[in-house]
Amino acid sequence: MPILEGAEPFAADGTGAAGRIGVVISHGFTGSPQSMRAWAEHLAATGFSVRLPRLPGHGTRWQDLNDTRWQDWYAEVRRAQAELAATCDQVFAFGLSMGGTLVTKLAEDLGDEIAGLVLVNPAYGTMRKDAAFARYLTWAVKSRPGIASDIKKAGVVELGYDRTPLKAFVSLQELWKIVVKDLGRVTAPVLYFHSADDHVVDALSAKLLHGGATSTTVTEVSLPNSYHVATVDNDADAIFAGSVEFIYVHAAAGTGS
Repeated sequence: MPILEGAEPFAADGTGAAGRIGVVISHGFTGSPQSMRAWAEHLAATGFSVRLPRLPGHGTRWQDLNDTRWQDWYAEVRRAQAELAATCDQVFAFGLSMGGTLVTKLAEDLGDEIAGLVLVNPAYGTMRKDAAFARYLTWAVKSRPGIASDIKKAGVVELGYDRTPLKAFVSLQELWKIVVKDLGRVTAPVLYFHSADDHVVDALSAKLLHGGATSTTVTEVSLPNSYHVATVDNDADAIFAGSVEFIYVHAAAGTGS
């Protein structure tokens, strides 16, 4: 299927010292690079090398997502990270929602190869009772109501699916279990942006992150005026500025300067 206009991936190669720092950015479940593009462009304008891939099954039609699994999404993020690592001295990983889950797994798998994580409302589980039954329904139910565009800012719309593909959601639940089990392997410093009002990711994810990431530091920053897709919401500028500051602090620490 053709890629929806605005859902294209983004890539930029920086120059000078900043260009030797790479940032891989991952969008969320049923979303697209559109929700992360302004952030990626801000990082590129600062001089960093940036990769924002379109995850398989996303940015086309929701039926396509049901034909993919978490291994497909993770492989694309891993590919983007490897591309940056080939030319950069350090690579940071940023993610929104499921994108946060995926880049957390990067940090678990790659250790010191990830210089830092910036997570915006990352997902590691849910307290919703109906989620527990999803795997038993996939034979009969193809999709459920969508979760896209949980945004407080007036007039802003996320380019995401209006349906949640059930087979793909069950695969996401499998990813959650794997990532949560290995949270203790994360050694990269974490900057965690958390919306005060989030109608997609509930309080369980924050509890799991703080309780499991015991081998690193997790610095939490509250976003008082945004919903789930905070990267295009009222607090986006705070995310952009905070992430750049985080990179400079931890890139310097990584080089011993």
